[in-house]
Amino acid sequence: MKNDGLSVPQGAALTLGAVLGTGVISLPALAASEAGPASLVAWLALIVLSVPLAATFAALGARHPDGGGVATYARLAFNAHVSTMVGWAFYLTIGVGAPVAAGFGGAYVADAFGGGHGMSLAATAAIIVLVTVMNWFGIKVSGGVQLGIAGAIAVLLAVAVLVALPHAELGRLTPFAPHGWGSVGTAAAMLVWAFAGWEILSSLSAEYRDPARDIRRATFLALGVVTVLYLGIAFATVASLDSTSGAAPLADLLVLGFGEPARPVTAVVAVLLTIGAINAYFAGGSRLGASLAREGALPRFLADPATGIPRRSLLAIAAVALGSLTAIWAAGASTDALLLMASGTFALLYVVGAAAALRLLPRGTGSWWAAICSMVAALVLLGLTGAHLLGPVLGGGAGLVWSLARSRRATSRPARELAEALEPAREAVGPDGSVA
Repeated sequence: MKNDGLSVPQGAALTLGAVLGTGVISLPALAASEAGPASLVAWLALIVLSVPLAATFAALGARHPDGGGVATYARLAFNAHVSTMVGWAFYLTIGVGAPVAAGFGGAYVADAFGGGHGMSLAATAAIIVLVTVMNWFGIKVSGGVQLGIAGAIAVLLAVAVLVALPHAELGRLTPFAPHGWGSVGTAAAMLVWAFAGWEILSSLSAEYRDPARDIRRATFLALGVVTVLYLGIAFATVASLDSTSGAAPLADLLVLGFGEPARPVTAVVAVLLTIGAINAYFAGGSRLGASLAREGALPRFLADPATGIPRRSLLAIAAVALGSLTAIWAAGASTDALLLMASGTFALLYVVGAAAALRLLPRGTGSWWAAICSMVAALVLLGLTGAHLLGPVLGGGAGLVWSLARSRRATSRPARELAEALEPAREAVGPDGSVA
């Protein structure tokens, strides 16, 4: 038990930030635009699917606390090649997906202050740098900051729902599925981003004071809060805003209750949500990278000591994030372009995590049955992602090439060392077989 590790409230706050995060900022409006009021079905379905997913990763983290998270479970259940593939896909996605997450907050800042694309990108970069600085000082600092952010977020989102509900009209719920029921599946694929986060808690499992006891408590505390807030925001967006919702639906909800002066306040909420989400992923991702590097699954220079702050891995993630943002700026593209690719990675991680859980968790227990449900749900999500799996597949393929090359080097090393050891003996034997 570690006295300086994560407490249950801090762990719940990090989990809440990872799951709640940026999904609640813009996705309610995007899902409603895709499927109309039927988007509520997608929200409800994904909340139900989150229960076994949360239970599965909490059980794995409690039994096998390690910074490698899903990559560690894949190694224990399968082999080093699968572990490296999963680790690379996830680690690279954290850096590539960070501009997407930060871009949600940047869009709110630009909306609040009347700025354009340039202001949005500048705010996005500032959020990435701020979270990097927070994690530079360790999990105790970033976890404490996260606890304050989570409390403020929960209160502000609850206020947004309460002030919008008096403006709700049931007539806005009809027609319920204006674009057909197939659009619910598309909305669900989009909303995977909003429910990603359960997998990152496994990379933070070793940081808890008492992992076997505290991880489950923190996970289900976060799950309860997420359920209430997500359903509240989704319903309020559909029933109160209808088709009037713009790119910043939270701002529109608060404006219903408080008028236009509330719009800049919403930018603060959006930035806090964004910081909370990226903070959790940078905290878990930096530990994942350091753990992989110590195992030889990533370059060794990323391997900070296991007991220290994984600053090298953290800087690598930040460099990828800022590099991705620069590429987006140069191409004049939107940060939303990478959202579904990141969602594909999360769906893939859920499949691998659930498969590992079926091997690692005691057969027939509640956690094992939760893993069965998680596997079914993850396969459905994987199917909905479709072609957007290309990104994580490429990342995993690069990891496999690295792993196979490493295995060949490890296999050839003993033969090379033996040859070097026998070389003096060969030199001592003359051409005619005589010994010098």
